[in-house]
Amino acid sequence: MFIRLANQHREFVRDLVMNLQALAIVLERRGYVASCYTCGGQMNSASFMVSLGENHLIRFLVSDYGITWTEMRDDRELMKLEGAEAISQLQELANLIKYEQPTQRPSSALAES
Repeated sequence: MFIRLANQHREFVRDLVMNLQALAIVLERRGYVASCYTCGGQMNSASFMVSLGENHLIRFLVSDYGITWTEMRDDRELMKLEGAEAISQLQELANLIKYEQPTQRPSSALAES
C-alpha cells in the first residue's frame, strides 16, 4: 500500500510541475514576467514565479517536502498558503488568466480576492 501511495505522490508532483511549466509559458505569452525552474530531469520539484506588476510577486514551490504559495507586494509577504490551499490559490490565478479581458490585469483582480 505505501509503495503505491509513494508512486501516486510522485506522479502528482510531476503533473503539478508540468502544469506550472505550461502556466509560465502562457503567462509569458500574455506579457507577464514568469518563470518555472526545475531541478534535474525527474520533475520532482519546481519553483514558479510570476510578477503581476507594481512589485506584486507570486511564488509557488512544489517538491516532495511540500507545496507553498507565497504572495508578496513591495518585498513584504502578504499571504502564505500550503498544500491544498496553495493549489486552490494557483487555480484561482490560472482562472484569472484564462478569463482575463484584454483591458483587465490579474493584479487588480487578485488583490480584490
